[in-house]
Amino acid sequence: MTHMTRKELRPGVYLTAVQTHKFKSAVLSATLLTPLTRERASVNALVPYVLRRGTEQHPDMEAISAVLDDLYGGSLEPMVRKKGETQCVGFVGSFLDDAYTLNKEPVLEPAARLLGDLFLRPLTVENGFAPDYVKRERDNLADRIRAQMNEKRQYSVQRLVQTMCQGEAYGVDRYGDEESARAITGESLWSAYQNLLNTARVELYYCGSAEPERVAAALLTAFSALPETGARTAPDCSVKANSGRAEPKMVEEAMDVTQGKLAMGFRTGGIAVQSADYPALLVFNAVYGGTTTSKLFMNVREKLSLCYFASSMLEKAKGVMLVSSGIEFDKYEQARNEIMAQLEAVRRGEVEDWELVGAVRSIVSALIATQDSQGRLEDYWLGQVTAGQTETPEELCARVETVTLENVVAVAKQVELDTIYFLKGQED
Repeated sequence: MTHMTRKELRPGVYLTAVQTHKFKSAVLSATLLTPLTRERASVNALVPYVLRRGTEQHPDMEAISAVLDDLYGGSLEPMVRKKGETQCVGFVGSFLDDAYTLNKEPVLEPAARLLGDLFLRPLTVENGFAPDYVKRERDNLADRIRAQMNEKRQYSVQRLVQTMCQGEAYGVDRYGDEESARAITGESLWSAYQNLLNTARVELYYCGSAEPERVAAALLTAFSALPETGARTAPDCSVKANSGRAEPKMVEEAMDVTQGKLAMGFRTGGIAVQSADYPALLVFNAVYGGTTTSKLFMNVREKLSLCYFASSMLEKAKGVMLVSSGIEFDKYEQARNEIMAQLEAVRRGEVEDWELVGAVRSIVSALIATQDSQGRLEDYWLGQVTAGQTETPEELCARVETVTLENVVAVAKQVELDTIYFLKGQED
């Protein structure tokens, strides 16, 4: 039996506790939620990586690893995520559940203590971060940002989002940009860290067999040094119903690639996770391009062989759908037209019963599978709380199962093409 509770431990500090005996490990995470901005994205993203390098009591990664080894080989890793227009920075840890330790010795409390130490008691040199740690992790961050260009499918979607949402917070990458990363100094990083500690909404998460009251007590103790402030408000996410333009924006880029990447961004007419029509949007996406039985996969890829791959995905908090495809350079127009033709087919209600049933089943299966993976469950709840939602996977499943073809058609008619990005080869 799984039981979820949510509680505000202190002003702006929340705990989502999922009590379950399903797993042999327990997941513990702490995440700071802050508005995603071009100016602060890189410096905020660097904070958890430098914090992970050492604490007052455990001044280097070797010492921290020794503590984790003593905790039955636990892990505690920096995480930087983007949920809507919220930048989420912090740590996610996995530890042996107390129910499986030798002599029933507790792991929860020392794990929570280490998590609190990483956040609140970093190794400092002359009232700042250790310069060597800052330099190394700053270089690593810049390399990480630059390396995103190597994965062209991901890069094309990233460029699509930057173009489509130019001037909107959602257009900013979770890591920021390489130029900003390389400009970070020890002073600017320490300032960003202090700002996060004093203003960021704090989301704590636990999944394991411990009672929620015990988890709350352990985390309250571990984070007792967190500054008291009334400024920890949840970031918001703007949802645009449409582009406001008569024609879609078009961007082409030439690189030394052997396969073209066609990425197309759509606005969902303002439908997002908080909308009553959200389950219908999920089913529409699954019918259109979100599964291996979707129209994009079955027709554009398999039947017509216009794409090496073709799929769609939703950003549930932003009201955006992104189509990603890999094509031959000379198939651009055909592929684009056919991707739009499949959308028109859904708008006309040309969806077979098996397509609708398959789409619903794929969503339900994915939501059920979320509950079998602690990592995915933690990420699901982070996405929910950043969007101000408390709906469980089971509750969302129940709503998805009531979606009709009429609901799907109504949603499809609101979806509008906003931006096209085409990555092509360089001219000889």
